[in-house]
Amino acid sequence: MYICICNAIKECDLRKAARLCPGDAEGVYGALGKKPNCGHCLEEADDLIAEERSSVLAPADIAA
Repeated sequence: MYICICNAIKECDLRKAARLCPGDAEGVYGALGKKPNCGHCLEEADDLIAEERSSVLAPADIAA
């Protein structure tokens, strides 16, 4: 699914970049060599970045 239509940024690409790059959506877009155009995607992108980072940092559930 595309998160940013203006820059053709897909969800999977944004998630990968979120794991490697600090900052908010604008910072992650910059790491992808892009910059926000219309800005309609930024709120959703920020939410997705936060979700991805929290899932990577959360400890795995281990069954005892």
